[in-house]
Amino acid sequence: MEYTRLGSTGVQASPLCLGTWRFGQESGGVVETGREEAHTLLDAFADAGGNFIDTANGYGGGDSERWIGEWLAERDREDFVIASKVYWSQESRFQENLSRKNVRAEIEGSLERLDTDYLDVYYIHRFDDETPVLETMRTLTNLVEEGRVHYLGASTMAAWKLTKALWKAEVDGLERFEITQPMFHAAYREDVSDYLDVCADQGLAVCPYSPLAGGFLTGKYERVGEGVDDVEAPDGSRGALDEMFSEWYVSERGWAVLDAVRAVAEEIDATPAQVALRWLVQQEAFTCVPIVGARTVAQLEDNLGALEIELSDAQYARIDDARTSA
Repeated sequence: MEYTRLGSTGVQASPLCLGTWRFGQESGGVVETGREEAHTLLDAFADAGGNFIDTANGYGGGDSERWIGEWLAERDREDFVIASKVYWSQESRFQENLSRKNVRAEIEGSLERLDTDYLDVYYIHRFDDETPVLETMRTLTNLVEEGRVHYLGASTMAAWKLTKALWKAEVDGLERFEITQPMFHAAYREDVSDYLDVCADQGLAVCPYSPLAGGFLTGKYERVGEGVDDVEAPDGSRGALDEMFSEWYVSERGWAVLDAVRAVAEEIDATPAQVALRWLVQQEAFTCVPIVGARTVAQLEDNLGALEIELSDAQYARIDDARTSA
């Protein structure tokens, strides 16, 4: 597997990141990925050459970090790029903030659960409108200076808030965000171009979550009526378990993009999931490393197949055009 440089950093990461939000996560009363399944997925990812693993302090109530830490204890820590997040609280009773107190408490908890001395990437999971951004950036900078964190990242937020944080870091001589994690996929109904323009201009790596639109772009969902939300979802799929599936992932743009993705997949003897992921990997304006959240080894292997195909300029453009035609 060829590795890619994360934006302006020196970190060499696999071109797909393994997302672990399913580890210990319950949907409809069903645990999506248990401990043994989690370790099996981590094994398969590492055996394929994957080294970039994404988690958060709140995933599975802390089980995601805990299970990764158990698994990592049997491996060479230096071989892996481990990313976690802070905003929601596991350690502090003061919920949902990026105050110095909360960040300090949460980094301790994450490092303990992961059984590691440092994180390669530490994202803010959300922007905190109540805590002064200068306080947050200074606290995060201190973590870098102490060697507990190598690089800073930012997840979901408005483009102007990302710009504000970058500006504040530059003006005050602080560590800046180098990696971002927005929701972004070919079928995304919302326009995130302003956010991505900031990333491109500032040389930030983009690691999108939900790159397959919650499984919608795998092609396993079918339209069964005239309405946008007339979806046939397989038993046990996210669409069947998650009441928010249609609201988040299904749209006229989505159906148009899915048709284009399916057509390209047939042309190059690939799966729709591989084509959708490849469309992201081939972004030219910025380094793009999709975060895949496979539930089984078979799904993970299918996702990794995206690294073995190539979209022609015309095929890429057809998917791009489908995004704007609906």
